Formats: sequence, structure tokens, C-alpha cells
Amino acid sequence: MRNIWIYLILVLVAVSSCEVPPENPFFAEYDTPYEVPPFDKIENKHFMPAIEKGIEEQEAEIKEIVENPDPPTFENTIEALEYSGDLLSRVSSVFFNYNSHNISDEIEELAREISPKLSAHRDNIYLDIDLFERVDDVYNQKDELDLNSEQKRLLEQTHKTFIRNGAGLEEEKRERFREINEKLSSLTLEFGQNVQAETNKFELLIEDEEDLSGLPSSQIEAAAEEAKERGYDEGWVFTLHNPSVKPFLTYADNRAKRMEIKHAYIMRGDNNNEYDNKENIRQIVDLRLERANMLGYDNHAQYVLEENMTEKPETVNDFLDELWEASLPIAKQEAEDLQDLIYREGKEFDLEPWDWRYYAEKLRKEKFDLDEEEIRPYFSLNNVRDGIFTITEKLWGITFEELNDMPVYHEEATAYEVFDHDGSHLGILYMDFHPRESKRGGAWMSSYRTQHVDEEGNFVNPVITINCNFSRPSGGKPSLLTFRETETFFHEFGHALHGLLSDVTYRSLAGTSVPRDFVELPSQIMENWVNEPEVMKMFAKHYDTGEPIPEDLTDRMEQSAHFNQGFQTVEYLAASYLDMDYHTISEKKDIDIHEFEQECIERINLIPEIVFRYRSTYFNHIFAGGYSAGYYSYIWSGLLDADAYEAFVETGDFFHQPTAESFRTNILERGGTKDAMDMYIDFRGREPEIEPLLRQRGLIQE
Repeated sequence: MRNIWIYLILVLVAVSSCEVPPENPFFAEYDTPYEVPPFDKIENKHFMPAIEKGIEEQEAEIKEIVENPDPPTFENTIEALEYSGDLLSRVSSVFFNYNSHNISDEIEELAREISPKLSAHRDNIYLDIDLFERVDDVYNQKDELDLNSEQKRLLEQTHKTFIRNGAGLEEEKRERFREINEKLSSLTLEFGQNVQAETNKFELLIEDEEDLSGLPSSQIEAAAEEAKERGYDEGWVFTLHNPSVKPFLTYADNRAKRMEIKHAYIMRGDNNNEYDNKENIRQIVDLRLERANMLGYDNHAQYVLEENMTEKPETVNDFLDELWEASLPIAKQEAEDLQDLIYREGKEFDLEPWDWRYYAEKLRKEKFDLDEEEIRPYFSLNNVRDGIFTITEKLWGITFEELNDMPVYHEEATAYEVFDHDGSHLGILYMDFHPRESKRGGAWMSSYRTQHVDEEGNFVNPVITINCNFSRPSGGKPSLLTFRETETFFHEFGHALHGLLSDVTYRSLAGTSVPRDFVELPSQIMENWVNEPEVMKMFAKHYDTGEPIPEDLTDRMEQSAHFNQGFQTVEYLAASYLDMDYHTISEKKDIDIHEFEQECIERINLIPEIVFRYRSTYFNHIFAGGYSAGYYSYIWSGLLDADAYEAFVETGDFFHQPTAESFRTNILERGGTKDAMDMYIDFRGREPEIEPLLRQRGLIQE
């Protein structure tokens, strides 16, 4: 007996001396400033257990709703469903943000496992007939219930979401619906991972210094640093990330090298290798069509657009046609002007897509004595950031304070506390500016926590992140932005404001939870301020001398504002047409991707000197993101933003306080609590008009 006790004591000592494995940080309240995710404690191993526990908890919450013996009410069914899944929401927001800006082999493998699980879980909710019967019961009582406008909106949206996710289908079709959703979840994830892999693997190694002719010193220095990071003792490396490829196409004198990098860029996902996306596209298009047909729609575009401002494909195509007719002749004239420049230089070749940016920059220099490299010193990243802060404060009284003691998801991310005009806390904003292999390309806004009011009635402030891929500091200089990068910063900051200023009750209606062709209004309207010379002078100062941008330079920038707009508009519209062509297919067919693109090119008469902004095989927006049958929405929102900004211009004051306050209360704060057109009319007093957009892009004469 004594030996047994000694043994037990030794076991207890051994156990107590072992390091106790840390708890999963998702399983406890966040003990961090402002309850941001504890990034310093989160490890990849925590995601799957937290996802599984989150699914389990929400399943139990759903079961409780379904088995509630009381008659269905708004509170015990609609609100109960809205408030369910808190853990799953918290862990999912972190994981999918990591899958955009902290990508690794392990994260990608987890994504391949997690995405189908979440798809199946979502289907388990929306295809639960007993749950839908309760939702439907409450919906059928909507006219008798004493609900406020936001509660009515939540009820309508919840009921519609069930219908659009197959709740009304027969049992056999519901099972097929599940299969389609699970497969689409995997295919779209794989599509994006393939594009990321193709982007990361390419490098253009320059070993002969003569091949750098024409390139600015800042780009040469950055390429030398990139080469060293990749293990080369000497040489210069250019990549397919925008801060590298676009300047190369703009300035490199070596035409063969321009062709090489342009070809690599437009062939991503189309190289018949392990990252090829053609078969993924065929399956995605077929499955989306089958799902739409099951729900009673002729095609996927009908299904998507029912929820947008445009409502139907015909409206979108008519809108695109109107812009196409205005912009294509301008693009053709621009192509002729560039070809003339080639001939004037004594060259005999025809203008090709890899020549456009190069000769457009030359022509801009010739016509306006304007060079992008002359502009960049006045747009250092820090100056642009401070300018955005100043403009935001002048419009709405919002201020920002950098937080140095906050956990961050990556060492390059910075955190800010955001204060309202009265000094109250609005939220937390993370900003992450530069490209890296662990980060997808482009620029985007997302959230780690969406604004809402919790079940106890407490206002929950948002945690927002914006991510960009701007040129890195190099050669002892700070990060100097191109003017387009500056506009991108303002754009993403507009999305951030949409999330930060949200003031609604329900999470599913908050912030950017609006129709796809409305969500770009808050972002795109911000770009207008940076284009005003008077506003530009507030922050555009030389990074070295501190001198404000010269009036002569802003005058030349203003004069050249419409230069190359034909190209930019046509390049974008062509991709919008391609998106609509894929998603207005009404019967399954074995698509040859190259032939399909060519048919689109011939139908719209796209000139050969211009390539789709996104060819099919790297068109992440529509095959890996949420813009299927919706890529047009950027220019539809352009119609809205140009018209909305004129409300400020008409007052003669870019910071007109009543107009700014109206935009905040009617647009930025409202999330998806009202119909998008109604919100716009509440702000503008009428529906939008197209003329401001055409003027903004120089597509009509003043």
C-alpha cells in the first residue's frame, strides 16, 4: 500500500513539473487592449480546434432555437440566430485574414480543410427545414409585429438568405445543393492559391546592367535588394507584384524584357502546370449555373444581381455598353497617338500590350512635361497617411493615435486607435502596406471584428484592417508612392471608414454588408479629395526638403488628369464584360477558355493593343472572391461616387460640414439597414446621374 502512495506522489510531481500546454486563445475572452485578437499568442495549431468547437457551439445554439417549445418570435428565432456562432465568427475572421496576409504552406493546407467544413456547416443551417419553418413563420407575421426598421430589414434579409440558399428545395435537390457548395468552396480556394503561387514563383533576373536602361534609380535599388533577399550575390530581380512589374513596364527601355514580364503576368494560371486554373474555371462556371438553375434563375448573374442595385443582367450590360461606346473611340485614338510616337522614334514595330505603359509615359512627358518620378517624392507613404488623417478630421472630426503596445498580426502592421469628434472611442485600425510572399496581391479592407450591439445591449466597436502592396523603402529613401498608389490608399481608407463608422444593431447588417455595387461608393468617393490641387497641397510635401508640392506641378497633374483614360476605362470594362459573359451562360458547355475570351474580344471589338485587366485564369475577383457577376460594380459605384462628390463641389467647399454629416449619417453609418438606392436618395435627394462620371473620366466634353 505504501508503495502505491509513493508511486502516486511521484506521478503527481512529474505531472506538476511538466510544462502545461497553453490554452487555445480563442477559447477565452481576449485579454488584450480593446479586446483585439491576441496575435502574439495565436498559432496555426489553434485554428482547427477552435473552428470545430465554434461549429459545435453554433450547432447547439441552432438546436435550441429549433427545439424551443414556444411559438416562433422575432426574438427567439431571428435574433437568436443572429447572435449565434460568436466563437466561430471570431476564429473565422482571424483565420481568413491570415489566409490573405499571413499565408504559409500550413495556412493553405488548413484552408483546404476548413473551407469545406464551413461550407457544410453553413448548409446545415440554411437547409435545416425545421429552422426555416420557424423563420418563415415569423416572416409571415411581419406586418403584425411591432418591429423597428432595422428589425424589419433583418427579418427580410434572413428569410431571403434561407430561400437563396436552398431552404425551399426538395430533399433530393438539397443534397445536391450541399455538394455544389462544398465543391465550389474548394475550387475557389484552389483558384486563389494557384494565382498566388504563380505570382510568387516568377522572377525576372537581370544580370546585364544595360538591361536596366530607362528604369528609375528607386526601382533599380529595390530590384537589387530583392535579388539579395532571394539569395543572388549580384543582379536585379523584378517580380509580378505590382510595385515591381508596373514600373518595369512603364520605364524599361528593353522591349524584349518588357514582353517577357508582361507575358508572365497575363499567363498566370494558364501554363498547363500544377497551378493551371482553366479546369477550375470550367467547373466553377458549371456549378454556379447548376445552383442558379436549381433556385429558379436562368443563370448565375440573375441570381447575384437580384441582390444588387442593378437587379438584372440587362441593366448591367446596358450600362457597360453606354460607357464602352464613349471610351473605345478614345482608347483607339490613344493607340494611334502611341503608334505615331513609335514611328517618330524611328521604330517600325506595331504597338503591343507590353508597349502601352512605356509609350504612354513617354507621351505624357512630352505633352505635359510630367513624369511619375517627378511626382513620387511628394507622396511619401507617411505624408499620404497624415494627409488622409487630416482630410478625415476636417470632414468628420475623426482622429487617429498610433498604438505601440498592441499585438499585431505581422511585424509590418501598425495599429491605431480611432476617435470620434467628441473624443470617444470608435475602433481600432490596422494598416499593412508592403508586398511579401506571405501576402496576396492587390489592396483590400477587412475586419477582425464587425461593429454590432451584443445580446446584453453593449455597443461593440469594430477592429478593421487595410492591406496594400505599395513600393517598399529602398536606397535610403522612404516608401514613395505613385499617384495611383496614393489613390489606392485613399480608396481602402474609405472602406475602413465604412467599417469604423458603422452604427447599427446587428452584425450581419453592419459596415460593408451592403450590395456589391454599392460597397465601393464609400471607398471611391475618397479618391476625389486627393485629386483636388487645393487639398493635395495640405499633405503633398517633398520627403527630403519638406517643401510643398509646387503649383506648377499640380497644374500639370490637373491638365493631364484625363490622359490615358481611354485605356484605363476600356481595360477595366473589358474585364467586366468577360465576367458577365461567364455568368450569363444559361446552359452547361465545355468551355475552351481561350476561345471564350476571344469571342468576348470580338463581340466588344476590343483592340489588340489592350488586354483584359484580368484574364480569366488570374481573375481572382470573380473566381476566388465575391465579385462574380459583379466586377462591373467598381464603375457602377464610380457613377455613385462622382455624383455624390458633386454634392460637395456644388457647395464650393470640399469639406462642407452639413454635406459631410449627411454622407456619414445616411451612408457610412447605415450599413445594410436600408435599400441602397433609398440610402443614396436620402443623401443626395435624387437618384444618381451618369454625367458626372463621364466628366470625371474625360469621356464627354465639358
